[in-house]
Amino acid sequence: MTGTATLNREKDQIAARAKGAAGAAVAAMDVDETSIEDEFDQFDQLAETNIDEAIASYERVVTAADDGADAAAIKRKEVAFGRAANLFKKHSLTNAMKDLMTAVRPFLSVISKAKGGKLFRVILDNFLEIDNAVADQVAVTTECIEWTKEAKRRFLRQTLEIVLTKLHTKARQFKDALTVSQPLIRELKRLDDKMQLIEVQLMESIAYYALSNYPKSRGALVSARTTANAIYCPPKMQSALDLQSGIMGAQEQDFKTAFSYFYEAFEGFDSTTTPDQAVLALKYMLLCKIMTGEADTVPALLSGKLALKYTTGADARILESMRVIATANLERSLEDFERAFKDYKTELEDDIIIMSHLDRMYDDMLQKNLLRIVEPYSRVEIAHVAKLIKLDMAVVETKLSQMILDKTLPGILDQGAGNLEVFEVADEDKAYAAALKTMEHTSQVVEALFVKAKKLS
Repeated sequence: MTGTATLNREKDQIAARAKGAAGAAVAAMDVDETSIEDEFDQFDQLAETNIDEAIASYERVVTAADDGADAAAIKRKEVAFGRAANLFKKHSLTNAMKDLMTAVRPFLSVISKAKGGKLFRVILDNFLEIDNAVADQVAVTTECIEWTKEAKRRFLRQTLEIVLTKLHTKARQFKDALTVSQPLIRELKRLDDKMQLIEVQLMESIAYYALSNYPKSRGALVSARTTANAIYCPPKMQSALDLQSGIMGAQEQDFKTAFSYFYEAFEGFDSTTTPDQAVLALKYMLLCKIMTGEADTVPALLSGKLALKYTTGADARILESMRVIATANLERSLEDFERAFKDYKTELEDDIIIMSHLDRMYDDMLQKNLLRIVEPYSRVEIAHVAKLIKLDMAVVETKLSQMILDKTLPGILDQGAGNLEVFEVADEDKAYAAALKTMEHTSQVVEALFVKAKKLS
């Protein structure tokens, strides 16, 4: 009994010492992490007064040799990469970020692949958030893909190729985007990686749409939606699919269906706090209302509960541009329409989807206004028509020529005299048409009687 009690006491003492040692190790680790964070906080404070010195301080840490480094040194370097990436993004230091992307590669072989992939993605995400650096981002991502091939990091390469596809799409290099995406799709299908497959197929649909290859764009979108139905699709990805479905519906002139898709996308992006995409979906919702002749409902949409918060702030001009277009459409004013394009050039002309539909709407408005102006005349000067419609004479003359060729306007252009001659279209004589039909039927009856008479004889 005494021996058993002694043995139990020894076990308790060993357990207590082990617990104490573990507690001490955790405490030491906490102290180390706290001291590391404090050190890099000082670097960030230094950046407010001397950014070059702050960059140099981080570079000294991240470029230090890894040979013989202990766990604390590796942890310090790992934290330094993440903090440096955040600082460089904050100050939009593209060149420093490029150097950081290169410096992190040797370090990834020191830590585990899971940790390395996560750290590399953190740096990459910070780099991608720098504005107006798409060319540098494409170059660095392409270089990193070559490195992953040499290092045989397949999953990291696939992630980078998806990023590169998005960057090419953002830079409107759609053929390059398809060059990257097509072999990637085949590889992802073999691996049955459905989540990444959806993302790449969606990018492929966007690229084909921009290249006006609408059948292939719809095919890629259908494939993406089919794949999404087989797995749980995150709300943000589902919203992106709805947005592209709405774009395809609008291209097919089915604006009511497109509006419902855009509304679903808007609600999804709004709930996932993705304001830039939510504003884009709302912008296309307004476009659908304008194209279906419901421009008068645009103010009500913008004053709705969900949309109201987007009418102020950085994205307010995007929605204001659509409000101005809706007003011009209601008033059938080509002058206001053209002024809107000048005042909101970035918001309207830089969006290929908006432009493809507004060009059609502008052409329709111009045609209707010209028909209304020339209706009272049999002969009118082109210069007078241009003055009334408040457009350049060359633009009016070109449009009138097109309308005559399309047989929308019966008449001819006398370019020597600078006049338009409008022909009077006589109403169709219904009695004449009816008489011709009666004679045709009578002829058929006579022929039938002749055949019967011939048989009897």
